[in-house]
This record gives sequence, C-alpha cells and structure tokens, in this order.
Amino acid sequence: MKRVFVTGGSGFVGRRFLETLRQRGIATAALARSDGAAEAVTKLGATAVRGDLGDRDAMQAGMQECDVVVHAAARVEEHGPLADFLWTNVEGTKHVLAAARAAGVARFVLISTEAVLADGKPIVQADEDRPYPAGAAGPYALSKRLQEIEVIQANAPRFATIAVRPRFIWGNHDTSVLPGLIDLVKRGRFAWIGGGHFQTSTCHVDNVVEGALLAAERGTGGGIYFLTDGEPVDFRDFVTKLIATRGVDAGTKTVPRWVARALAATTAWMKNPPVSKLAVAIVGGEVTVDDRKARRDLGYSSAMSRERGLAEMTP
Repeated sequence: MKRVFVTGGSGFVGRRFLETLRQRGIATAALARSDGAAEAVTKLGATAVRGDLGDRDAMQAGMQECDVVVHAAARVEEHGPLADFLWTNVEGTKHVLAAARAAGVARFVLISTEAVLADGKPIVQADEDRPYPAGAAGPYALSKRLQEIEVIQANAPRFATIAVRPRFIWGNHDTSVLPGLIDLVKRGRFAWIGGGHFQTSTCHVDNVVEGALLAAERGTGGGIYFLTDGEPVDFRDFVTKLIATRGVDAGTKTVPRWVARALAATTAWMKNPPVSKLAVAIVGGEVTVDDRKARRDLGYSSAMSRERGLAEMTP
C-alpha cells in the first residue's frame, strides 16, 4: 500500500484511518467538500481534494498514483427522505467507483454495515452467507444495502472491490452514535427497547481500521467481511458503560418492543419521529454477527479490546 484515497476523511471513522495511515508512513489524499473538512484532513497529514461525491473529475484527479480507495463517506442518519440517502450512499458511490476505475486504482474497500441485513427481525450470529432480506428497516438500511451491491458487482480482475461490515462502531471522538445517545438521555427521550438485555456485537473504531486495511491488503475481490470486537455482550450493559464514560447515567426507563415497533411504523411520516424503524431493528433486539471469515482469511485480530477502549474514553 503506497498511497490511499479516503472519502469521509473528516468523519469519525475517516479521521482514524488518516491517523493510522500517517503513523504507518503511508501517503494519503482525502475528499473534502468544505473548508472545515479540508482543514481537518490536512491536519491529519492528508492532501485535501476539494469536491464532493458528485465530482468525478476531482476524485479521479485526487486518486492519481493511489493504489487503494477507502470509501467511508455515507449518509448515516436514522431517518429522512429516501431520495437523500440514495443520492449519497448509492449514486455517490457509483461516482467514487467510476473515478477509481478511471484513475487505475487497484483495490477499493467500502465501509459497509450490518444494517444491510436489517429488516426488523433479530439478526442472530449472521455470517457473510446470509442473504439480503426482502424488506429494509428504513432508508439508511436500504441505501447501504444497494451501495454494497454496487461495490461488490463492480469487482473485476484489475479492480478488486471489497466490503467490510463492522457492527456498532464506537470509540473516542465518535461524532454520531454516542453524542446521539447522550442527547436523548439529557432530553428525557431515551428508553431501553424491550429492556435492553439482549446480545450485541460491537466494533471499536480502531478495529474497523484494522479490518479494513487488512481487507485492502489481503481481501478477496468481491468479498464481504464482518468485523467485531470479539464475543457478543449484553447490549444494555455495554451501552450503560459507554454512556457513563461521559459522566451520564442512561437510566432504567424501558418501552416494550411491540410499542416501539408500532410507534416507529405510525410516525414514519414525521421529520423527526420519536423512534425510527432502524433504531428498533438495530438497537431494539439482538444483533450478533460472526467475524470468523475475517479472522481466518485476513488475519484480523480485533487488537483493541472493549475494556481498553472504554478505559481510554473515561475522562
């Protein structure tokens, strides 16, 4: 790996990629759609490439001499107009793929998600052979599924495309999941769906980076790899500890799963529903995945333990 192009470089996962690559002495370029994003990636040692996911020419120019693209940019909100999700996550990805092919990039890694399998039913020890369901738990799940399909179908002899699926990304400097949970708690809108005591897989941001870079180096073109921190844990216990790293008590308020599901269905038309279909699907019941393929084929080790990750987050 000589030079890597990263989309979403100013985001939570993208920043950690750029930090890790700089530590390894690998040159980087990162797409930046604003002055703030350009400043952020430059501070992390990357060459800022001004443009957005619709600007193929800018991306193609920025990808010159790159042998790997890591596509981490995505629309990640729980809810919103489907057209917005499709534009960013699907059409934008088509543009990144086209730019990478035109620039002669050899390997392309997508940061996907277990949500591609989310349809409202529990996900129990799913591996990469589990088929996509017929339905989808909201626009994010559907658009990420379509995005992943685009990437895998783009695989070719001289253009290896690979998807990694981390479950529940967490860690220091999180800009989405943890801040969102804390905001709900502080506004009195947080409740454990179904009591919260069910199994979940998790994946620290450092482990996401480890797995994705191994996929870039060793992954089979057209392959998909789940990434986790290891054995599943109790969701409520883990999230309670995660929120506590910011001095916040998650509380004991609960709501029956059937109530949450009904509320999500009847308020889906709202701009900001009290609970989304996605939330019910991925934090309202068991979601466990099997990452043995990544461990076996890539040498993935999930080097960052939950204990150390939580300790690093405690003030």
